[in-house]
Amino acid sequence: QVQLMESGGGLVQAGGSLRLSCAASGRNDHINAMLWYRQGPGKSRELVARITRSGDTNYADSVKGRFTISRDDYMHTAYLQMNTLKPEDTAVYYCAAELRTSVRTYWGQGTQVTVSS
Repeated sequence: QVQLMESGGGLVQAGGSLRLSCAASGRNDHINAMLWYRQGPGKSRELVARITRSGDTNYADSVKGRFTISRDDYMHTAYLQMNTLKPEDTAVYYCAAELRTSVRTYWGQGTQVTVSS
């Protein structure tokens, strides 16, 4: 019902910034929340940030004060602004969507973020 595509990953030095985008297509009107997850080398996938249609947000403790999640008014695109990046932020970042009409979580293909020290 929903297709997601991430962009904006890349290589950045520690202390730098990147902005990830997630373009949603399909039944955007069914999207209740958009999320960013990440999976670092040898680590489990973890929730980074979540934003609801009403604008409520929550963040992992490890990124609070450094990352900001946002979305456009129609849930067509979600963003993750990442500032003061650290080497431990290196991971594949995945966009996900929760729908009000499905128990399934929809996933993008992921975008690599590499932070060099």
